[in-house]
Amino acid sequence: MPQYPEHFINKLKAVSKKRPATIINHILAHGCITSKEIKDIYGYDHPPRAIRDVREQGIPIITYRVKDNQGKVIAAYRFGDPSEIENTISKSHGRTLLSKAIKNALIEKFGAKCFIYQEDVDESLLQIDHRIPYEIVGEASENVDTYMLVSPSANRAKSWACEHCENWSKKDPDFCSGCFWAYPENYSHVAGKQERRIMLVFSGDEIEDYKKLIAQSWKAGAENFIKSLIHNAIN
Repeated sequence: MPQYPEHFINKLKAVSKKRPATIINHILAHGCITSKEIKDIYGYDHPPRAIRDVREQGIPIITYRVKDNQGKVIAAYRFGDPSEIENTISKSHGRTLLSKAIKNALIEKFGAKCFIYQEDVDESLLQIDHRIPYEIVGEASENVDTYMLVSPSANRAKSWACEHCENWSKKDPDFCSGCFWAYPENYSHVAGKQERRIMLVFSGDEIEDYKKLIAQSWKAGAENFIKSLIHNAIN
C-alpha cells in the first residue's frame, strides 16, 4: 500500500458526499477499486460517474485496465500523484459555474433535447457530457461544441458503450471523433462497429401506429420488420 502525505489524507477524509467518499475509502483500504467492485459491492451502476465524483472533489485519479477472475478486461482506478492535488482542486472549483454556463449555452443553441435520442427533455434532467470521454481526451475546453446534452438513460448507454470500446485502452481522440456516441449528427462508426442508428420515439397519436407495428411484427421482431418496410419502400 502506498504511503500518502498527511495533507493528502486529510483532503481524502474531508470528502463527505456518500458516493465519492465510498470510492475513496475503498481505495484507501485496498489500494485500488475496479468497475466491477463499484457495481457489485456498492451498487453503483455507472462506475465512470462515481469516479468523476471523486475527481470533482479535487482528488487525482488514474484509470488503468486489469483482468477480472474470468479473464475479462475491466477498468480499475487508483489515486494519482498527491502533488497534483492543488492543480486538480483549482480545476474543480470553477467546474460547477462553467457547467451551468455551458448547459445554458447548449440549450440556447440546440434547445432542451438529448443529442443522442433527439427527443425533448426537461431541462432539469438534461446532463452535460464530454463529446469525447474525459478518460480519453482529458478536460475539455470551454468551447460549448466539445460538450453535449444527454438524458440520464442516454448517458448510461454512452458510458457502457465507451467502456466496452476497443479505444477505451488505446485512447485515440480522432477515433472518438468519428463515433456515433460523440457526434451522432455526423459519424462513421458506432464504438468501432460499422453500424448506423435511427432512434424512433412514438408519442401522441403515433402510439396507435406503434401498437399496430408490434402486433404485426411479433414473429420477425420489430427491428427486422421496420428494416424490411424501409428496404421495400426505398427499392
